[in-house]
Amino acid sequence: MLYFTRWKALGIILTALIVCLCAVPNFFPEAQVKTWPTWAQRRLVLGLDLQGGSSLQLEVDSNYVKKEKLDQIRDDVRRVLREAKIVYTGLVTKSDAVEVRVKDADAQTVLAKLRELAQPIGGLMGSSGQRDIDVSDAGGGLIRLSIPETAMIERLRKTIEQSIQIVEKRVNELGTVEPIIQRQGNDRILVQVPGLQDPTHLKELLGKTAKMEFRMVDPSVPPDQAQQGGLPPDTEFLPAATPPPSGYVVKKQVLVAGGDLTDAQATFDQRTNEPVVSFKFNTSGARKFAQATQENVGVPFAIILDNKVISAPVIREPITGGQGQISGNFTVQSANDLAILLRAGALPAPLTVVEERTVGPGLGQDSIDKGELAAYVGSIMVVVFMLLTYRLFGVFANIAVTINVAMIFGLLSLLSATLTLPGIAGIVLTVGIAVDSNVLIYERIREELRGGRSPISAIDAGFKRALATILDSNITTFIAAAVLFMIGTGPVRGFAVTLGIGIITTVFTAFTMTRLIVAWWVQWKRPKTVPI
Repeated sequence: MLYFTRWKALGIILTALIVCLCAVPNFFPEAQVKTWPTWAQRRLVLGLDLQGGSSLQLEVDSNYVKKEKLDQIRDDVRRVLREAKIVYTGLVTKSDAVEVRVKDADAQTVLAKLRELAQPIGGLMGSSGQRDIDVSDAGGGLIRLSIPETAMIERLRKTIEQSIQIVEKRVNELGTVEPIIQRQGNDRILVQVPGLQDPTHLKELLGKTAKMEFRMVDPSVPPDQAQQGGLPPDTEFLPAATPPPSGYVVKKQVLVAGGDLTDAQATFDQRTNEPVVSFKFNTSGARKFAQATQENVGVPFAIILDNKVISAPVIREPITGGQGQISGNFTVQSANDLAILLRAGALPAPLTVVEERTVGPGLGQDSIDKGELAAYVGSIMVVVFMLLTYRLFGVFANIAVTINVAMIFGLLSLLSATLTLPGIAGIVLTVGIAVDSNVLIYERIREELRGGRSPISAIDAGFKRALATILDSNITTFIAAAVLFMIGTGPVRGFAVTLGIGIITTVFTAFTMTRLIVAWWVQWKRPKTVPI
């Protein structure tokens, strides 16, 4: 147990050294670290509570989600009845249902066809037997289609999941470091961005739905006349994002949707040198866009973002390359913002900021100072206790614990983990756990000495017999840390990460580093007594 081959000892030292060196970038200014090779730039990221930043709580508009589903049901009902050539009247969308009236004689046939629209909740894997649409006969030929509460909850859950992915893309496009984006409750999303002191720009980006559509303009009706009413069927008046003009009459048919975009970049127009947004379509979008421009040469088409026309250029010639550009009196910043929105995709529902919190860097620095003080006081007390209790072996334990802490910071840096105040608490707790492992070993050595063993035999037996106890205690603590990480959020997960990494490094240092140091001392001194 106390014998180490040269290669084994070298492997232990190199492992500890390499992991500890990963923590080095944290001791240099960030600007200087950015000049280093990419592989050497990994460092700890301070959380919101340590470096300050912005925290936003966003709420998904559940009424919008419900209305969108009801509108979809209404369109599906219209399609099904037209395909079946069934005469209907009074197809309307109410606050909680879609209603349609047919001849009383056709009611049962229509009920059977409309019930085919209902799908299992949760898709094909849904096992509850519940459907996402309730179709009922209200009598007199009136049929109601409503959304069950269970289906609404499931749809809202999917909307939240999709929104989180899009919010994450938008925040990451800003170049911020380690944002925290997670679900809160049934209809809210928490967004924390460390280091961002002014959340105004972030709120503007997250508040836009970014639903982009390409539709044809109807030039037959002047915008001024359209505002007074009298719009042709299947058209609507949409305001301009940057008047004049005040708005446009556009057809309701969507030629190409924003979902067909594959890329969008802020660039400069080579002719006017003005900021524009260049975009590319996927294969399907390119085909639809080419067909639309071929059939409408000389007619303006509208580029619509969140129900506002941002540009309405005239089609001079068919656009068949699957790419184009959007111009509209952009600044460099606004062109870049639009490109970010288009790349990230449209939100499935509007988000509203319901809570905003900004943590100043001064408060963050105060948290760092107090965390450091707690770490220093706790570590000093542990060091003094080990020295007074175990003397020379206490020195060995303190060396191993120091290497242990350095390895924790090295692994956290290697993972580019976010360090929070609870994370610092996890590191301090790890120091105690690491010392506890050494205490178990040393107390076992004392028992072996009292049992009459020789010094070298007692040391060897102490390490061997303490192994099972140390592994058992550390494995149970690691399981607790894993559970905290899986079910916890925010600071709790930060605590779990540092605690879990600390347990791994503790087992390594207790049974390799401490044992290696003691083995070297035994080979050098050949002790007749153990100073413990």
